[in-house]
Amino acid sequence: MSQPEGYRDLIQTGPEIDLRAELAKLAERARVLRFDAAPNPCVGAAVLSADGRVLGVGFTQGWGGNHAEIEALEAAQLAGATRDEMNTLLVTLEPCSTTGKTGPCTQAIVDAGLRRVVIGALDPDPRHRGAGLEVLRQAGIEVERVDGATRLEEVAPHFLRWIDYERLRRPRPWVIAKWAQTRSGQLSPPEDVGEGRWISSEASREEVQQLRTRVDAIVTGVGTVRADDPRLTLRGAAAESGAMAPMRIVLDSELATPADAKLFQPDGPGESGGPVYILCRAGASPKRHRDLTDAGARVHGLRPDADGRVQLRGALEWMWRFGARRVLLEAGPTLVRAFYDAGFIDQYRVYTGSINGGQGEGLGDILARGGLVDRLDREVGPDSVFEAFTPAIRR
Repeated sequence: MSQPEGYRDLIQTGPEIDLRAELAKLAERARVLRFDAAPNPCVGAAVLSADGRVLGVGFTQGWGGNHAEIEALEAAQLAGATRDEMNTLLVTLEPCSTTGKTGPCTQAIVDAGLRRVVIGALDPDPRHRGAGLEVLRQAGIEVERVDGATRLEEVAPHFLRWIDYERLRRPRPWVIAKWAQTRSGQLSPPEDVGEGRWISSEASREEVQQLRTRVDAIVTGVGTVRADDPRLTLRGAAAESGAMAPMRIVLDSELATPADAKLFQPDGPGESGGPVYILCRAGASPKRHRDLTDAGARVHGLRPDADGRVQLRGALEWMWRFGARRVLLEAGPTLVRAFYDAGFIDQYRVYTGSINGGQGEGLGDILARGGLVDRLDREVGPDSVFEAFTPAIRR
């Protein structure tokens, strides 16, 4: 269970707990995990005894992992709390009542025998707002709202963008744009550094492998396939974790992907690769279609835009229909800029290695234009890492 540092001392113990203050503390501490959880909200929860003792605290884990309620219940059980001791659940956001990547938290709360649930905010999603509380009330659990205790516009603004009306009307996956750059902003290192390929450190590359376990698809362009011949697989600890390898999706309007690309090679030792999909314009070369299908690709033709290229909107809507909710854009500057110009990037993760110089154009101007929100700067080994959300849905 991943917990923000200092979580054991988060909540004041005793019968006179200030619920509003403690919910606010939980919500603020949950923000530490926001970039791993997005587009899900970052939620905090605590299990209390009838006399106000803290039995367990939990926070929403990375995408696809446990929600805060489950983490708090498990923490209480691991600490030796009995079913009779667990009385109240504090949670910063209304518990979910539907099945997604995980089961409904309302059912886990009912099964745990809790008598009371106190929430800091209703679920703002109009499809689910109030539904979780109704499930709990029907099960005989006392429900209390402390309105305003959790200010979602401050602690989880990304979630509010995820459930924007226009996005609910025309759903598309959450897109994380990830790239590595040198200190001067180039996306390729000098030829005599990192085999002319690696910019970031091994520690950063291992972190990216973990990020790949938390997405449903990795998206790239045919230019990257032809230039870098990537595998886009899970490797090492990520492959051994048991996580499902994400789909590998290539945007390739004219089916120029080489049939002998490394994408099509069988998994090697300690490696796990998802199925390879190539999205092209409808009616692209039938011969290339057959060649790539024979190589192992699943080729899908989509409606082109005015320039004859695959429409990004159409490609994202296709991904949604195929079950992709969170995708990682690992591509060159041309495709990244196209996603940016269309307003389809939701989150950034940029690694800057300890390398000077380099080759090719960079993407620093995108970041320099400003408007990014909730910025986080951190370090991984010798590399610096920049993370941020885009400020609003662009249509």
